[in-house]
Amino acid sequence: MSARSIAYAGRAGRRGWWVSKRTVRDWAITAAAVCMIVAGLVIPAVSQAPKANLVLNRCRPGFEDRFTRLDVSATGPGTRWIAHTPWFGDFGDAQFTDPQPGFPFTSGPEGLTITAQKGADGKWRSGLLSSTDPKSTGFSARYGYFEMVSKFPPGKGTWPAFWLLTADRQADPDIEIDVVEYYGHWTDRYQATVTVRPKGGRPGRSKTHWVEVPAGSLTQKWHSYGVAVGRQDVVFYLDRQEVWRTPTPPEHQKPLGVLLNLALGSGWPIAETPNPSRMSVSGVAYYGDLLGCGVSPRAMGEADPK
Repeated sequence: MSARSIAYAGRAGRRGWWVSKRTVRDWAITAAAVCMIVAGLVIPAVSQAPKANLVLNRCRPGFEDRFTRLDVSATGPGTRWIAHTPWFGDFGDAQFTDPQPGFPFTSGPEGLTITAQKGADGKWRSGLLSSTDPKSTGFSARYGYFEMVSKFPPGKGTWPAFWLLTADRQADPDIEIDVVEYYGHWTDRYQATVTVRPKGGRPGRSKTHWVEVPAGSLTQKWHSYGVAVGRQDVVFYLDRQEVWRTPTPPEHQKPLGVLLNLALGSGWPIAETPNPSRMSVSGVAYYGDLLGCGVSPRAMGEADPK
């Protein structure tokens, strides 16, 4: 089992705990507020900085793929994308397969389609793209804004994702940033995560945020999913509007490669998953110098100048 599948198996096993913990927290907050009101105490307002919005009209990407023609091979070298993780590990309940004519990738004027399909042998197969190969060659960047525009497949058991991973496979620890993980069983939210994963079985740590959305909206319409990785913060965006920020791990010292995939499962059953299921992607882009085209330091996760 890959490190990624182990991590997500753990998260799936904690779902019930998370719900009960949130419920207890809400009860505690409500009880405390009632006690303060009864006691005649005044609860001061909490001041929060406004959330950032991105306007990129004056900015040019340093890396971009609109997928009118997909440049991919099984493991490289010499192509923009490879069709496996840089460590050759699968995760989920569909095998990531080598590219073949018409499967699991198709591309053209409308962009990229990744198809997950159950074969005559009863096995599910699907697709993953990575911008770096096992030798750490390919596109990667340490800081900047990474974005994917996509429409996700409907149905229980689907698990599309757009994520970043330390490109240097010898680096310790790995930094993983899950810009979006969508679980088809939950149509009104998706998950964003920052993970520090040391090698050698040493304990790591993770911060996770659930982004709530109108039910069904991520499978019915196109949306952009982005993250600005700065020296101070990692800032997550939906349709270029900030949805969450968290401090950048001090262990983040290496460039990050880009991955996108249509996986299945993540602890959920796939008996009702539509066959086939398709993830549509109109583009992936990276912007390295947004400060130079008018974007604020805060929006990029950088400290404001004194």
